[in-house]
Amino acid sequence: MSITAADVNKLRQLTGAGMMDCKKALTESNGDFEAAIDYLRKKGAKVSAARADREAKEGAVIAKTSADKKYGVIIQLSCETDFVAKNEDFVKFANQIADLALANKPESAEALKAIQLDGLPLSDKLIEQVGKIGEKIDVVKYELVEGDNVVAYIHGANRLGVLVSLNAAPSENNFVAGKDVAMQIAALNPVAIDKDGVDATTIERELEIAKEQIRAEGKPENMVEKIAQGKLGKFYKESTLLNQDFVKDGSKTVSQMLDGVEKGLTVKAFKRVALG
Repeated sequence: MSITAADVNKLRQLTGAGMMDCKKALTESNGDFEAAIDYLRKKGAKVSAARADREAKEGAVIAKTSADKKYGVIIQLSCETDFVAKNEDFVKFANQIADLALANKPESAEALKAIQLDGLPLSDKLIEQVGKIGEKIDVVKYELVEGDNVVAYIHGANRLGVLVSLNAAPSENNFVAGKDVAMQIAALNPVAIDKDGVDATTIERELEIAKEQIRAEGKPENMVEKIAQGKLGKFYKESTLLNQDFVKDGSKTVSQMLDGVEKGLTVKAFKRVALG
């Protein structure tokens, strides 16, 4: 069967694959467009397998909330190069995935990849993108937050995303406060909301480090535990969100800032996803 330039262009428009790849796909498939699309997808799968050991440290992080602010998602779509990460079509695809996640609220990245996007499982659409772009591409992180008032924030040209869940109904004032808290999380990367949220392993590690430092300073052994607990208190102050000094006004903590915006306003949950 004769393959025309119009056929090749049509397949290229349908798939985004290169002209030569489209011509070969149509030739191998005897002009059958569905079979040619399958051929290109299989080609993408081969590219994906061949690049399985390549590092994909670049990409786009997208954070979004539902219209009623009850749900928020963050997805990280990874790729290998900054050039691809900044490509308009790549960022558009990342936003499509975030919209898909927000509409379906899957529990994991694997569950997200099983959801249909334009008639195919997202996992297959990712393989298609590998075939088009020629880089390892995957949804490597996914977070879902539910609450009374979820605020989303994206920092640094899609390089970092944050979700913050507040305990009060959405308003203009607490939206601004939520954004400020999200920026705080982006900048200082707290380990938990407050000290009650710090896991036992982290506490044990911090105490052990503190004790070794104290002993190295030559302090008496009977003072080690007391001083270590003091250092742990400093860790809570510096590393838990509500106890941190508010970056925009160091005279108050994040907790105090929120309470000043709306009495009793606080953070119920947060998620932070960053490239690298």
